[in-house]
Amino acid sequence: MASANLNVMIKAARAAGRSLVKDFREVENLQVSSKGPGDFVSRADLEAERIVREILTKERPNYGWLGEESDPVPGKDPTRRWIVDPLDGTTNYLHGLPHWAVSIALEHKGEIVAGVVFDAAKDELYVAEKGQGAFMNETRLRVSGRHKMIECIFATGLPFGGSRQLPRSLKDLGRILPATAGVRRFGAAALDLAYVAAGRYDGFWERGIYPWDMAAGLILVREAGGLVAPIVEGESILESGHVIATNAAIFETFAQVVRAE
Repeated sequence: MASANLNVMIKAARAAGRSLVKDFREVENLQVSSKGPGDFVSRADLEAERIVREILTKERPNYGWLGEESDPVPGKDPTRRWIVDPLDGTTNYLHGLPHWAVSIALEHKGEIVAGVVFDAAKDELYVAEKGQGAFMNETRLRVSGRHKMIECIFATGLPFGGSRQLPRSLKDLGRILPATAGVRRFGAAALDLAYVAAGRYDGFWERGIYPWDMAAGLILVREAGGLVAPIVEGESILESGHVIATNAAIFETFAQVVRAE
């Protein structure tokens, strides 16, 4: 049975998801307009955050807040904070691609203890709580059982524009592609991690991503039996932004390849 906190998170994610789905239909129409969809998507993103924040703040007024679209807020309860991305996969949304999600995590004393990732376009709700397992629409999730790298597919995010992470990411691909069955780049880290939890991907790695992009996904992977770790051993995943997530069987091999700079 879900905790009261998780129920609040699900309520907020579903409400924001409904708003985003409604606006998503309009985004597709805006593709052909001279104005373009950029401003519209920004409004949809901000409205989704407003909905999430309103619900979470009403139900848990003392918790802190860390979100993509607004300044962080320390809570009266210093041990708990929400970590929220109201629209992970904004560029997909902007282009009318139905691969984006609402991501909400709860952190307690520096540890992620609950997470919700809602893929509203596909009506897939991923949830996890510490010690309670991970689920997608009531179905329990387990990471994949593959143990040979050459049979595995991995997900990652690739930098755009002039990102300083680009050279390193290209080197990563040069090492990883020859050793695997393939790499996917779908453009939404929260869903990449949810797919690892569901066994759709065998693993995920990325450098330089924000806490709100991955916080909920990290507990999904852990509660589905997977392992998550920083790329640089000893660093904090959320603070460094560099993460590896896989099933246990291939973790050591995969981590060695990613870390071999």
